Amino acid sequence: MNTRLLMITGTLLAALFSAPAMAQAEPTMGGQGMNGMGPGMGQPKGSGMSPGMNRAYQRTPRDCAQSPNPEACKAHQQARAQAREACKEKAGPDRRQCMGDQRQNFDCSKSANPQQCEARKQVYKACRDQSGPAFRQCVQQKMPPVDCSKAGDPKRCDLHQKAREACKDKLGPEHKACLREQFNAK
Repeated sequence: MNTRLLMITGTLLAALFSAPAMAQAEPTMGGQGMNGMGPGMGQPKGSGMSPGMNRAYQRTPRDCAQSPNPEACKAHQQARAQAREACKEKAGPDRRQCMGDQRQNFDCSKSANPQQCEARKQVYKACRDQSGPAFRQCVQQKMPPVDCSKAGDPKRCDLHQKAREACKDKLGPEHKACLREQFNAK
């Protein structure tokens, strides 16, 4: 009698715990879930996007009226919209390359700091053939130092410059740890 009761209880518990998991399961690649209204059903077929990837494209644009430099904010939004339009037919690495090329067309005269914008464009051009951590390290090493005398908070700017210089040869988690050390050491 005891074994029969244990078996029934075990079966009921297994059914109880697996039912919510089955109800939340994602549909398979070709399937549409239980009722045909699974997540991502609003995407066109063959778009190549998973349901989570579409979130970035559905963000509401930033309210430029609340930004410190509304003109630069609007110029940035326009440039991004033009880049998305120019690269809409591409996917994956080709799209990433196209978006990078389009960013090089940005008019720096409308940016908050035109000299820094131009410098960044030149550095990105020089580091263009690298990717991932190698690209980030190339940019860190080639980016000219910021003129802290023109910064809003010169002391903070100097602190950032010193931290960048001290940590320029590190990558990933080591770089973050180095920056933390620099900012915590007073």
